[in-house]
Amino acid sequence: MDRPPPALHDLGGNPRFRCTPVEPEEDGPPDAFGKRVDALRAVLREKGLFTTDEMRLHIEELPEEEYFSLTYYEKWLRSIAAAMLQKGHVSWEDLA
Repeated sequence: MDRPPPALHDLGGNPRFRCTPVEPEEDGPPDAFGKRVDALRAVLREKGLFTTDEMRLHIEELPEEEYFSLTYYEKWLRSIAAAMLQKGHVSWEDLA
């Protein structure tokens, strides 16, 4: 059986995306935006409206251009919005 091609997020071994080690103190704690996105994720998870698997799935579905242009927490927020739209908890008008 043929294996499907690797998904966009599966960059292991691709020399174009070789990573260098990141020192923890370089990144520091999340900024105010990151803290709000994480809080939203935590509340939705606690209420049973959003799972880690859903977050991963919707991040992996981002088009390549978006994937590489968004920050870490912007990807999280896009994923949360996609899941809430898909489940009918919000509408496009709610997000505008």
